[in-house]
Amino acid sequence: MVDLVLWDIDHTLMATGGLGRELWAQAFEEVTGVELREQASVTGSTERVILRETARAHGVAYDDDLFQAFAEALSAAHVGRAAELRERGHALPGAAAVLARLAESGVRQSVVTGNVRRAAEVKLAVFGLDGYMSLDHGAYAEDGEGRSALLDLACARSSVPVGRAVFLGDTPADVVGGREAGVRVVAVATGTTSAAALHEAGVPEVLADLSDTGRALRAIGV
Repeated sequence: MVDLVLWDIDHTLMATGGLGRELWAQAFEEVTGVELREQASVTGSTERVILRETARAHGVAYDDDLFQAFAEALSAAHVGRAAELRERGHALPGAAAVLARLAESGVRQSVVTGNVRRAAEVKLAVFGLDGYMSLDHGAYAEDGEGRSALLDLACARSSVPVGRAVFLGDTPADVVGGREAGVRVVAVATGTTSAAALHEAGVPEVLADLSDTGRALRAIGV
């Protein structure tokens, strides 16, 4: 029985066409005064971790005040360039159809993402996916660092036991986080990680993408 479906955002539901990194660089320079030379690895991580490691690589002191300022700047950058995001990015094939079918079935949906909340809201709204989500029940970069803790928090906010939730993501970190939290994971090989590597990370169910609505729903368990 599935009572809650939790979604990763980037490369699971949508692609930003490269704009995401530009917005990140814009916010980083705004709050640090340092031009971004190299961003720490973003695959399966959260903005808090990425900022801390990137700041360290640039010789910038990191603390929670820096993260809060960065979160505000990154949120503003997404709001200010939402039209550009709509032009350059896109929802991934089948994403809207699966979300709609789950909503019709009465299954609650939210997100567990490394994005700061306002950026996540902008991304989902730009591609018309926000209406299917109960975003107050999600978990975001402001809430912690690891996927496991964020999944625990989203389930708690939804008042759903972890055993009755399913998480869809595209990285080994998503798979490991789900396993640690006790949430069943369905992986989607629409990011930079191959289906074989996702299987090796420990998930039995890997979808090539979300274009086959029926298969995706069966994998989720609806």
